[in-house]
Amino acid sequence: MNTAFYPEDTEKKILVILKILNAAQGPMGSRLIARQLLDYGVVLSERTVRYHLKLMDERGLTRLVGRQDGRIITDMGAEEIVSARVHDKVGLTISRIESLAFKTSFNPETREGLVPVSISFFPKNRFKKAVKAMEVAFRAGITVSELVGVAQEGEMIGDVKVPKGKIGFATVCSIAINGVLLKNGIPMDSKFGGILQIKNKNPLRFVELIYYSGSSLDPSEAFIRAKMTSVKMACEYGEGKVLANFRDIPAACRGLVDEIVGKLKNVNIGGVLSIGEVSEPVGQVAVDVNKVGLIFMGGMNPVACAEEAGYEAENNAMSTMMEYGELIPYRAVVE
Repeated sequence: MNTAFYPEDTEKKILVILKILNAAQGPMGSRLIARQLLDYGVVLSERTVRYHLKLMDERGLTRLVGRQDGRIITDMGAEEIVSARVHDKVGLTISRIESLAFKTSFNPETREGLVPVSISFFPKNRFKKAVKAMEVAFRAGITVSELVGVAQEGEMIGDVKVPKGKIGFATVCSIAINGVLLKNGIPMDSKFGGILQIKNKNPLRFVELIYYSGSSLDPSEAFIRAKMTSVKMACEYGEGKVLANFRDIPAACRGLVDEIVGKLKNVNIGGVLSIGEVSEPVGQVAVDVNKVGLIFMGGMNPVACAEEAGYEAENNAMSTMMEYGELIPYRAVVE
């Protein structure tokens, strides 16, 4: 395999092409790839796409199926996506939040549109037990929504293909709230994700946090991997540590935010744990002048609960978008 170093700009384009091929359900040719690259803001001619694909073939990232059929991604190519260079990911978390909020098209009044979700891949033979372990979190409401998505190996969940031997499980992100507020003209500043201490069933304080700006890994993924949560204890005893996020909004928007949050609750999208007063601390976090702080539950708390029980998953927070109508109640998965 040719492992020659290629310019940084070329490497970035190769990574985007790999993502497109990874989401495809079959081989793709240069014409279709060039068209889909436009969605990522990358403008390449078919000829240039073919040049990049040749480089990728040499590195074992893609494989030519046939001149008429195009190429497919290899296992090495899929691995390259996961292990993309860290400096390419710096700042990805905050930009991903902003991108998914913009793409959110869900309307709580019509119950239609796209919502952002996180995807977790569980081994097929452990999925049922993992789902059962999550039940306590859904029953206690320590999540954003009781609506979830499920897909079998080889199927698509959003624009993500479920790997062989896995089952895909989607949970609604708190970014859904950002997106709906944005569509109603309300700006929201996403500050950080953290571990929130629960005491007597109420939020007490953030004991750990990771700022979104400059972070190369979603905080929820990091905290779950580090086994820093105690979601089950928080659900059963009202004392524990859960995934949560901190946002703030202009004070002038407070009344409209309350109204929209109420509408979202009516369509099974909640997760707003606390809304503070103007310029007052929330969860022992200082808030700027003429701002209102908000604490959102982390959408991956049920998955954290499963991991606490020993059912590990490959987690991809803030992964993709799904149609609201494709989501199903969690209890339908348990039964």
